[in-house]
Amino acid sequence: MPRCFWCTDDPLYIAYHDHEWGVPLREPRALFELLLLEGFQAGLAWITVLKKRERYRQVLWGFEPERLARMSDDEIEALLQDPGIIRNRLKLKAARQNARAWLAQDDPVALLWSFVGGAPIVNHWRGRGEIPTVTAEAEAMSKALKKAGFTFVGPTICYAFMQASGMVMDHTIDCDRYPLP
Repeated sequence: MPRCFWCTDDPLYIAYHDHEWGVPLREPRALFELLLLEGFQAGLAWITVLKKRERYRQVLWGFEPERLARMSDDEIEALLQDPGIIRNRLKLKAARQNARAWLAQDDPVALLWSFVGGAPIVNHWRGRGEIPTVTAEAEAMSKALKKAGFTFVGPTICYAFMQASGMVMDHTIDCDRYPLP
């Protein structure tokens, strides 16, 4: 099956590409998890985060925002000893802060989807060189999330989040997952 250029032959990556990436996601906990994972990915390859996702689910209480918002500094320090996750103090503190910001929203799912008008933007990219890393929608999302108290939500992170969550459909036209007209 033809896949996007970025999908390697790693079975975990193939499954992610084929079943998750670009699929419109509206379930609150799953969107929250993905937003945090995109922040953990900053400066790293996505496959690194993907390989650690299950461990994150274990040590971050299933990405339950109510519990994450109460995470203590001592719990963060303990997590910094866990080789199964990306051990970055700033990113772990961001997870706590983002949980607090998430809980402060009346409807965080509606907020996130508002940047694409509530429906996925379907692009028609031919290849790697055409796909942007930032768009006006991602810049607007980043600005609004930062204003709402979120961290590790720069425009590049927001665009990657939009792609992964299906807010933006960026499978290339030669990919089997690209929608046919």
